[in-house]
Amino acid sequence: MVGAGMAWGVYSLRGKGAGDPLATTAGNFLRAVPFAAGLSLMLLSLTRADVRGVAYAIASGALTSGVGYAIWYAALRGLTATGAATVQLSVPVIAAIGGVMLLGEPITLRLLAASTAILGGIALVIARPKPAG
Repeated sequence: MVGAGMAWGVYSLRGKGAGDPLATTAGNFLRAVPFAAGLSLMLLSLTRADVRGVAYAIASGALTSGVGYAIWYAALRGLTATGAATVQLSVPVIAAIGGVMLLGEPITLRLLAASTAILGGIALVIARPKPAG
């Protein structure tokens, strides 16, 4: 998780200066293809693909993630690095809301408490007085 967090931070910092978010994201996906294809070929004997699974992979990988990354790059233009890092912490809450709305996951006291703690922490960082300077 530490490695993933560091990679996301680098990705976000590099994306802040990117030009067209959609073109930049498409380029990132194209550069990832050789790595994904190589890994897929190495594990080919362990896989079984069906049409529905491939369609889900395309929908969740290329479409949903690609659009999400492009939106993130566009949003970065108006955020400081600290602001971007702070806003990024809301992703688990957004995912939980998606689970409730799309999958019928239950709204539990634990979910409400965790979401309140996360969003409250984000609010504290965003609302804090800016240092003079």
